[in-house]
This record gives sequence, structure tokens and C-alpha cells, in this order.
Amino acid sequence: MRRIVKQEDPGMSGADLSTLLRRSRPTLIDGAVGTEILRRGMPTTLPLWSAHVLLSDGGAESLAALHADYARAGADILVTNTFRTTPRALGKAGRSGDWRTVNVRAVKAARAGAAEAPGRAPIVAGSIAPLEDCYSPHLVPEREVCLAEHRRQAGLLAELGVDLLLIETMNSGVEAAAALEAARGTGLDCLLSLCVKAPGHLLSGEPLDGVVPGLLRAGGERLRGVLLNCAAPETLETVYPRLAALVPDRPTGLYAHLGEPDDRDGWTLPDRHEPERYADWIAARLGDGARIVGGCCGTTPDHIAALRRRIGA
Repeated sequence: MRRIVKQEDPGMSGADLSTLLRRSRPTLIDGAVGTEILRRGMPTTLPLWSAHVLLSDGGAESLAALHADYARAGADILVTNTFRTTPRALGKAGRSGDWRTVNVRAVKAARAGAAEAPGRAPIVAGSIAPLEDCYSPHLVPEREVCLAEHRRQAGLLAELGVDLLLIETMNSGVEAAAALEAARGTGLDCLLSLCVKAPGHLLSGEPLDGVVPGLLRAGGERLRGVLLNCAAPETLETVYPRLAALVPDRPTGLYAHLGEPDDRDGWTLPDRHEPERYADWIAARLGDGARIVGGCCGTTPDHIAALRRRIGA
């Protein structure tokens, strides 16, 4: 399914992913949505996690305000709150009938937030996450199931007018390849971000050097960059050089989490989150060659603002 863009599409700001990546400065993705929803007092209990906020118009308005905070902080890319909005994820909470509604609200909220950036408009990435828990690679469905379900989700996000797809937190080669094939079918550019463990493996245990070349082929020319996310800074600091060496022909990057997973609310926030310290850590990764950076679970608009100050306007 190819993206249908109407004349009144508010996201058409003249920029696209390729334009951002050609700039001399690094590209800045926004920070966490799910944990920031939790920090702001809204429910994130599992299995819906961040999708709770999309079950009402009022929640979607609060989400738009969060996206606006990231836009004003200086993010180049806002990521839709679609990490848990697949029919599979919604079905676990008895809300599969709300699939289209919650995805519409998620994309509209990101667009509304982007419009609040003074003098600029971030582009909007549709988030595509693992079908099951991102820390449980043993739950990954068979390839054909992954392909069918990701095609459905990617197709809807493309129809709703996102500018690109961010396939993130992928913990296995099978699902990552299926999601890339699904994304390629929309005609949209995409970024791929992998969930890893030291010294250089996906959470599934697959070594990066065994899976990344195949993922590059699966993504084809529409795969514009490869990242790492949803691990502690210490882990990503170890693994990132291995990824960068495997991807010589397109930008790479990373966005770390702060805090720890939680079985009830989905996340335990850190006692201290020190945006400037995180910016220092990212600055060191820029020295390692990272070209796309941002924040994962536990980061806030303050972290993105600190990164924007470090990167420059």
C-alpha cells in the first residue's frame, strides 16, 4: 500500500528523511513517549503500555502536548505513539476493534505536536515495534505471521500519512527482516533500530555480523539508516562500534534508555535523569561516528533539548 498524501496534509514541510540525513549536523530523533506518559501521571499498565493514552480524545490531546514539547526541544523527527497499537497488542486488552481509531489518534497527535515547533516542522515517523514483548525474542512469531501483521500495520501508517517508518527495538533477525519487507512495500523510507546485548548480539542471541548484512539487503534502498536502541548506555557504547563497522554505506546511530523494565507499568523511572550527562554521553558517540541520535525509555524533552544544544541548530 502506497502512501496517499492529500493537498491539505499538515506534515508537508518540504523536508524529508533524505534531506535531514544529508545535512552536516546529526539528525535528532525525539525522546521517550511511554515513560514520559507515565511520568506525567497517565496509565501505562501492561499489556497496552503507551497505547492507554490513545483510548480517549482527552488522552490524545495530552499526547499531542507531549509531542509539542519534543518539537519545541528541537527534535528533527517525532515518532508516533504506535509501539503497542497493532491488532495483536490491542487484542490482548480486548480492544482490537479500536485498531484504526487509536492509530489515527496517534498520527494526528504527532502532526499536531510538529506544528508547534517555532519556525520549523519536524517530520513524523511511524513506529513499528515487535509484535510481542521487545525483551522476549522467544515469543517472536513465525516469519509469515510477522510479515502479514507488519504489512497490515505498516500499510495503515502509510495510509495515515507518516513521512517515514521507524522499525525499532527489533530483537530478532526473523522479525526485523519481515518488518523491513513490509515497510518496503509501502514505498516509504525507513530506519531500522535493533535491540541488542553485549558484546555484539541481538537479544535473540544472533551475532550482529551474522544478521546485519541480510537486513541491509531486506531493506534495500528504502532503508536509510541503522540504529541501536532500548538498552543502557553502557551496553550501547560497547555494541555500537560493531554495528557501525557492518554498515559502511549509510548513517548509523543510537538512542539509549534510562531506568529499568517493570512488570506492571512497563518501566521504572530513574531517580535521576541528568539531561546534560546524557548529552555528554551522546556527544562521545558522535565522536564514534553516530549520525542519528535521540532518547529511548526514561528520557524526556529536557534530554532532547540538551542534545539540540550540543548538536547545534
